[in-house]
Amino acid sequence: MARLDLADYLPYLLNRAGSRIAASFSQAVRIHGITLPMWRVLAALHHREGQRMSELAETTAIELSTLSRIVGTLATRELVARTRPAGDARTVTVHRTAAGRALTGQVIPLAAHYEDVALSGFSEDEAVVLKAMLRRVYANMDRLEEELDGERPGVA
Repeated sequence: MARLDLADYLPYLLNRAGSRIAASFSQAVRIHGITLPMWRVLAALHHREGQRMSELAETTAIELSTLSRIVGTLATRELVARTRPAGDARTVTVHRTAAGRALTGQVIPLAAHYEDVALSGFSEDEAVVLKAMLRRVYANMDRLEEELDGERPGVA
């Protein structure tokens, strides 16, 4: 049996760092009346306004039914608006409202501060490399999901 040192195990290290940042940032955005998943939706729309729900789910890594509830709450609070393109009743596009843009503008400096603290001690080049590596680790997980899908009965 192979030895596993939790203190040197990549999934644990990623989760440990991400959980600590997320827990702290969640408390910080609560002051603005939003949750961390709500912030991820607003931040994704800040980066690219007018996304379809499927695009938002991919960008935010939030499951579609959960995302639908989050967007519904944001819409009720008039931070986002949902529209349907003419001739396509099945597609929903999400946009930030003026209030959503204002709130995003208030939280961006806070988000930037959290990133700065998390990356303190890293050079600019190291931060670029770290982010690229994390994107690659995330993309690598597609292979594992494909392997698991192949093992599930009834999954092609």
